[in-house]
Amino acid sequence: MVKVRAIMMAGAGLPLALFVAACGGAGDAPSQGASAAASAAPGPTTATPAPSPAAGEARKVKIANDFFEFDYSYPAAAAAIPGLKSWLDADMGKDQSRVAKEARAAAKEAKNSDFPFRPWAYGVEWKVVTDLPGWLSLSAAIYEDRGGAHPANGYGALLWDKGAGQQRKAEDLFASKAALSAAIREPFCAMLDKERAKRRGEPVVRSGEWPNDCIDPAGSTVILGSSDRAHFNRIGILVGPYEAGPYAEGDYEITLPVDVRVMAAVRPEYRAAFAAGK
Repeated sequence: MVKVRAIMMAGAGLPLALFVAACGGAGDAPSQGASAAASAAPGPTTATPAPSPAAGEARKVKIANDFFEFDYSYPAAAAAIPGLKSWLDADMGKDQSRVAKEARAAAKEAKNSDFPFRPWAYGVEWKVVTDLPGWLSLSAAIYEDRGGAHPANGYGALLWDKGAGQQRKAEDLFASKAALSAAIREPFCAMLDKERAKRRGEPVVRSGEWPNDCIDPAGSTVILGSSDRAHFNRIGILVGPYEAGPYAEGDYEITLPVDVRVMAAVRPEYRAAFAAGK
């Protein structure tokens, strides 16, 4: 569900918070105040996050020591669902253990090589895209800095099927990933070219080669949003840097309305969850 994509230039593209608002509609992403925080001095590599707060409370964990900084948060809407909360807590613990182990190993290697070590940083921030009667759609902004020339930024997404009590991908609701791609490719490419032209200062002439060709929209991070809080009527595509253009262009975040082509690609059992958008 989580993809750390290529390097993202700070400030390039539409900020994720605004994109989530575009997919979710005004007021659809509730406040995500921190409910827990932790800081730790250097300790065991497999340190465990702070105890989880009660169900229904947003969670934010922050750890900082000589080896790494770690931030992980998720909203109250996710914490209110026991199965999803358990998955997020487990994901948090897994990420923290990995970062702690790898950062300490890097610090040891740097010391042995008489090379300066700069603490690593890793962060995941989950936000509500839309909260429907039967579904919770989340997106994540992911940050990782291993002390190199540039940090790596990326996106994550997940859907929680409230009726089935399980996690799904946006693509699972369609006949196939290829069917979703075919349904949105034309408007997606047109909007992507429009955005690329703004940043480049000239029209995009598709050459069939990077960086002027279009890309497979379903190959990037797909999120489902809503403006009526009852149906999925918007599709968001989060495109990482280097996927559709050079590093200097940053990332691209495209929002498309659900139309008849999208509806036709939805699997019959999920069709009632969708409606045409504007």
